[in-house]
Amino acid sequence: MSDRDTCAQSTLDGIEVLIRARYPVIYIVSWEEQRVQQWLAAVAAKRGKRVWEWSFSTGLVQAQVSPNGRSRGNASKDPAIALDEVVAHVEPALYLFKDLHPFLTANNFAVVRKLKETAIAIKDSYKTVVLVSPLMQLPPDLEKEVTVVDFPLPGQAEFSGLLDRIVAEVEGQPNVRLGLDADSREQLLKAALGLTLNEAENVFAKTIVNDGSLTADDIESVFAEKRQIIRKSGLLDYYDVDTAISQVGGLDQLKQWLANRALAFTDKARTFGLPPPKGVLLLGIQGCGKSLCAKAVASMWRMPLLRLDVGRMFGSLMGSSEENMRRALQVAESVAPVVLWLDEIDKALAGTKSSGSDNGTTARVFGTFLTWLSEKSSSVFVIATANDISDLPPELLRKGRFDEMFFVDLPNAGERRDILAIHLDRRGRDPKAFDLERLAQAANGFSGAEIEQAIVAALFEAFAAGGDIATAHIDRALRETVPLSKTMETEITRLREWATGRARPATFREGAVDAPRRKIEL
Repeated sequence: MSDRDTCAQSTLDGIEVLIRARYPVIYIVSWEEQRVQQWLAAVAAKRGKRVWEWSFSTGLVQAQVSPNGRSRGNASKDPAIALDEVVAHVEPALYLFKDLHPFLTANNFAVVRKLKETAIAIKDSYKTVVLVSPLMQLPPDLEKEVTVVDFPLPGQAEFSGLLDRIVAEVEGQPNVRLGLDADSREQLLKAALGLTLNEAENVFAKTIVNDGSLTADDIESVFAEKRQIIRKSGLLDYYDVDTAISQVGGLDQLKQWLANRALAFTDKARTFGLPPPKGVLLLGIQGCGKSLCAKAVASMWRMPLLRLDVGRMFGSLMGSSEENMRRALQVAESVAPVVLWLDEIDKALAGTKSSGSDNGTTARVFGTFLTWLSEKSSSVFVIATANDISDLPPELLRKGRFDEMFFVDLPNAGERRDILAIHLDRRGRDPKAFDLERLAQAANGFSGAEIEQAIVAALFEAFAAGGDIATAHIDRALRETVPLSKTMETEITRLREWATGRARPATFREGAVDAPRRKIEL
């Protein structure tokens, strides 16, 4: 059983303990009403209890009776009357109230009061009222009477059972091809984590209908379903990733570190005793590939890439900013395994040093994030990038927040050759047709982004002249550009000095910029 399945089972066992302990009213937050009902029926059968269900369309009816045999309780459509019936019943039972939350508002005091009286009346009986709703709306009057729990999303075991059922239904059909070996099956099931059972069934069925197959290649279809979840949350951005790790020039040590952790999210790694990787903090000079790495990692690991914009978390109401951060992190965990990208975290969290100006909101949001980062056990890999370490609070930099901290410096000569070749190839030019040694020397002190812009400028010049781009065009564009390493030389030197001994270099070769050659007379 995976860690996620174990955690889910622990949560379900905890809810059952509440029922056995005679908690009168339990509020289950879940979109999966049918799963909650099936689980509740299993608990009731184990405990020798009946199950009744209520909705505004049916009133209070027995769940075990077929729909055709039910007598519609028109009077009990009124939740206050239905709660009266709950109190009047004498047999041990579980009462599932579906979507009662619209009635638990300030202008429905009669229902709120009736639920409070019901909780008191059934406290010493073998009856439990279970409210199920996708939203948690609870008035202060009921906070001490109602216990709120989150119903866990389906685990890998449930998705495995669903997949077996779908495969059995379509197996033998001539137009359907099933190509799932053990590894492909595990990849597909892990990709589905974070979906509801109904969402997973829909996407599996849609995949089979679209191309008549169900293979590991269909992981992208599952990611498309997750994209809908992210869009509806409104708190995170979903990035379509098409950046291969080979499109990142240099950074060999960082690439090797990431490659070694590519299999750390598998069940085999859990059995071996490996915890899920927490994340990595990338410090360094602007334009040297930190953000590009985030996109490449998601592509290499075949995971969705989510971007967390910390600025979007801040709301006008007191406490809403912290709640937004918690919700965003919950959404990320719900679609795990996933890569969560925080770009330029130094700018987002700069306010923690002077949080008095915003009544401490920035510090509280930051504290919420730090607590989650230290305690999370889900497969959410965090990639945070920063340019200026002076704005980073020391709590973020201590060991345990991230697995590792890398310093991304300006590219050295070999890395500049790689970057030139990558950008020329991306624009349909053969790198072998250019003098890369000469261009790499001319680009000494340039960042990867500045090298790319020099190639773009050379393309414009060649296009305006009516010819094709050549080494001379790029060389001229490089020599006409003043790189950031000259305009911000003091800041870059300070950053390098700070990183020495505090962060691992992202490349095996020390000294990203070529040292000046010593001039001697012969």
